[in-house]
Amino acid sequence: MSTHDPRLRLGYGTNGLTDLRLDDALGLLADLGYEGVGLTLDHMHLDPLAPELPARTRRVAQRLGELGLGVTVETGARYVLDPRRKHGPSLLDPDPDARARRTALLVTAVRVAADLGAHAVHCFSGVTPDGTDEDTAWKLLGEALAPVLDAAADAGVPLAIEPEPGHLLATLADFHRLREQLGDPEPLGLTLDIGHCQCLEPQSPAECVRAAAPWLRHVQIEDMRRGVHEHLPFGDGEIDFPPVLEALAATGYRGLTVVELPRHSHAGPEQARRSMEFLRPLTAGAASPLKGAQP
Repeated sequence: MSTHDPRLRLGYGTNGLTDLRLDDALGLLADLGYEGVGLTLDHMHLDPLAPELPARTRRVAQRLGELGLGVTVETGARYVLDPRRKHGPSLLDPDPDARARRTALLVTAVRVAADLGAHAVHCFSGVTPDGTDEDTAWKLLGEALAPVLDAAADAGVPLAIEPEPGHLLATLADFHRLREQLGDPEPLGLTLDIGHCQCLEPQSPAECVRAAAPWLRHVQIEDMRRGVHEHLPFGDGEIDFPPVLEALAATGYRGLTVVELPRHSHAGPEQARRSMEFLRPLTAGAASPLKGAQP
């Protein structure tokens, strides 16, 4: 039986285990005590563009069930749509056909998430292209997301958009701009990356958690330094994690908190082990009564 707070369900992202077959990665995470996985749809892990996707998805769902793992579907694969442009095309691409390809991928991700019983689908806005003004970029983002939000509403799976440093939607304030622009659609939620909070938000990561709580649908976690967008193993950055995890537990968030180390796949199994050893005692501490917490 797990020793950590059941309110904080730890997962690990498959984008940090790209040298492993998906079945092997899932087995590793279950053996290490993780309760879930952030599954990035990519050519090596449940390729969303390859034939027989429904049948392959059913097999993954069965494997997740056998291992008792929850899942979030993540869509941050670097070259899944374009082998020459990282994260291209984006939801902001000037070419409407290119934007439509990204929208279609996200709609597919929603369907996969529904078939897997995932608690959310993650996405991000993309970088504003050269020559596109800000108002136009926000308009394009809203239009490109509309079919995805419709699919999410139909599937009953929330869409959790992530503020990403350097992107059009980079901060919590940007998330609220999009939410208000779209009329606060019920399926639209937030992916909060704890490292990104340390990197560029004006508030501390713990304060960001509290501010984001009403819209929180997915959480990613790693260490990071102020002003430097580099995902680091725990202890290599500047984040004070106990207050962050206590704040997260206090929100009542029930989704996965997924370790996000996409540039450490060369040592993925070892990083997964070390991450669990770092987080488990801290999340156990977060289960105790919180100082200053409201009843």
